[in-house]
Amino acid sequence: MQQDTAARPVGAPVPPTFDTLDLMVDGFLARFTSPATRSAYAGDLALWRSWCASGGLDPLTVQRAHLELFARWLETERGNSAATVHRRLVSLRSFYRVLAADGMILSSPAESVRLPKVVRDRTKYTHLTRGELSSMLRAADEASPTDGALLALMGVLGLRVSEACSLEVDCADRFERGHRMLTVTGKGGGTTGIPVPVQVGRRLDRARGDRQCGPLLVRRDGTRMTRRSAARVVARIAAAAGVDKSVSPHDLRAAAITCALDSGIPLRDVQTMARHADPRTTEIYDRSRGDIDRHGAYILASYLAA
Repeated sequence: MQQDTAARPVGAPVPPTFDTLDLMVDGFLARFTSPATRSAYAGDLALWRSWCASGGLDPLTVQRAHLELFARWLETERGNSAATVHRRLVSLRSFYRVLAADGMILSSPAESVRLPKVVRDRTKYTHLTRGELSSMLRAADEASPTDGALLALMGVLGLRVSEACSLEVDCADRFERGHRMLTVTGKGGGTTGIPVPVQVGRRLDRARGDRQCGPLLVRRDGTRMTRRSAARVVARIAAAAGVDKSVSPHDLRAAAITCALDSGIPLRDVQTMARHADPRTTEIYDRSRGDIDRHGAYILASYLAA
């Protein structure tokens, strides 16, 4: 019997009517602390179970071939992109690895499933120039203290929109070796400290006002800003700044990373700033990496000849 695992609170007792698979799904989802991560995995597993049910398959006894057929169904019947199919298969791979580790199955049928190659065309993304980003920061400051803080957090510090919206008013009260530090809870629930430039700190202070507790970024009704409300703010500020592009919150984070690379900051330092686990992710944002004038061979030749 398939249950709505996404709707039940994590940690709630499992009803006695649940079967083994329901328990395994609940236990798998309980491994993740992020509600967004749990929701994504729950959706992928629910779709997989629904596909299995339509063919009379038991998800605990499927073979690799079934998962390959599921992937083709996602592409042809649902029209899912390669990136979406890749993500769903990775979700199932993680799930079956846990089942194998728990001894519920002998081995994972998803271990050797072929994952579609994901090629991201960066030309389809919105690229903000240095001038456009600066104009948006000024327009945000003129709009409201909250808008100014939101744009600075994403466009200067490179925060993700979810990270910015989750900040509390005391997020930048800590000092370390003379530096004001912003405490951020990032992907996976990990906490990190980010140095706060003076200009950004002033924006945070204006957004906080006299409040001693609660969310840093609030909407007009006083409630915490959400991803959707932040997206609306970004679109409004872009229009006010005269930026004739469709700008999303992620575009601001991308602009921060790109402008940091354009300013000459070393790749490794930008990787640290962006909190990318893999430097190849940071390289994607380097607009000048194809510039022959900056080819490393020239620099190395000059260095050796000196």
